[in-house]
Amino acid sequence: MNRLPILSTLLWIGATAGGLAAGAALADDHKHAGSATHHRLFIGDHADGVVRAVDLKDGASAGAFRLDQSPALARSASGRTVFAVQGDAGKVAVISTGLSFEDHGDHADITVEDAKLLPTVITGTKPAHVVEGSGTIALFDDGTGDVALFRESNVLEGTVQARNLKPGAAHHGLAAPMGEFLVVSVPHDDPDKPRVGLKVIDAQGKPIGGVVNCPAVHGQAQSAGVFAFGCKDGLVFANPAGGSQPPTLRHVSTAALGDGNVSTLKGGTAMQFFLGNYGPRAVVVIEPGDEPKFRKIDLPTRRVDFALDDAKADQAYILTEDGRLHRLNVVSGAIEASVQLTAPYSMDGHWRDPRPRLAVAGDHVVVTDPLKGLLRVVSTETLREERTIPVAGTPYTIVAVGGSGAQH
Repeated sequence: MNRLPILSTLLWIGATAGGLAAGAALADDHKHAGSATHHRLFIGDHADGVVRAVDLKDGASAGAFRLDQSPALARSASGRTVFAVQGDAGKVAVISTGLSFEDHGDHADITVEDAKLLPTVITGTKPAHVVEGSGTIALFDDGTGDVALFRESNVLEGTVQARNLKPGAAHHGLAAPMGEFLVVSVPHDDPDKPRVGLKVIDAQGKPIGGVVNCPAVHGQAQSAGVFAFGCKDGLVFANPAGGSQPPTLRHVSTAALGDGNVSTLKGGTAMQFFLGNYGPRAVVVIEPGDEPKFRKIDLPTRRVDFALDDAKADQAYILTEDGRLHRLNVVSGAIEASVQLTAPYSMDGHWRDPRPRLAVAGDHVVVTDPLKGLLRVVSTETLREERTIPVAGTPYTIVAVGGSGAQH
C-alpha cells in the first residue's frame, strides 16, 4: 500500500450531476410535505437473461425483467434508465428505473414509481459500449462500427429514432459525445489487430483533424466535461473547446508508472479526476489539466472491481481477490480502511467467470457475491457489513440509482 502526498490541485466542480449522488438539499423554510430518500439496485444475472431490481431500504423486489441473454448494464446520467446490453443477441433493452428528480434550484422533488421494462428495444449487429455526454447517448455497434445517437427523453417516451453515423469499419470500439461532435475509436487496417487511436468527427460523421495515437484504446470516463480514454501506452484526454469548436485530443504517456496500462476508468463528479486500473495489482488517480498528474496506488492482491463515491467525493472502494474491501482516499492516495467481506474470488480463470461487482448507493457500497447469491450492504462510513440481501440466481453486474428529494 502506498501512502502518497496530499493532492492539492483536484478541481472541485460543485454539486453532483443529476441530483442523484448526495440528493438535493432542502431549504429549511420550504414548506413541503416531507422529504424522502430512495435507492434502487439493478442486478444482472451471470447465467440467465434477467435483470432483477431491489429496493435498498428493505431489500424488497422491485421487479424482474426477462431478456435474451445475461446483460452488461449501464445507467444513464439522470438515473431514470438502465440499458441492458445483450451484444450476442444484437439487442439493448431499456429499463425505466421508476426514480426521477425534478430540479427546483434550492431543492429537487423526488418521484418514486414502479420500475418497468420499456417496449423500446435498440437493435444492432453486436451492440456494445453505451456512453453519454452533452445530453446525448451514443451506442457503438462492434459488429458494424456504426454509432447510434439518441436522447434519454425519447427512449422514455417511446419515440426514439436513433441517428446513425458510420465513422469506420467494424471493431470493438467506442464513441463519446462532446457537444456537436463525437470522439470515436479508430480500427487497425488489419481487423485481427487492436484499435490504433482516436479521432473527432462532426454531426455528419466527417473527420475533423487527424488520428491521435492510442494503441488498443479501451475504457473511457468523463469528469467535468473532460473525457479520458485508456491506451496501451498512456491516456488520451479530450477537452471541450466550447461553442462550435471541436474538442482537442492529447496523448499523455504513463511510462513513468512502470509496467501496466489503464483500460478501465471512472470519472469524479464533485471533483475533477479519474480513477483507473493499472495492471492487475494497482490503481491510478489521474488529474487532467495542462500538466496531468498520475498517482499510482499498489494493492495487496489483484483487483476485482472498484467504484467511486459521488456523495463522498474523496472516497473510492476497491475489492481485491482475497475478498477484502478497501476504502481509498483519492486525495491523499492512502487506503484508509480494509475489511474481509467475501470469500476469495481468484482472478485466475476466464475473465467472464462470476466475480463480485460494486455499486455505491447513498451511504452504502453494495457488493454482489455471485457464489453466495447475496448482495452485501456495507456502510461507507464504517466499512462494516450491515446486512445482506438474498437474490435469486447468480447476481453479477450491478448499478445503483436514487437519492434524496422533497416528496409532495
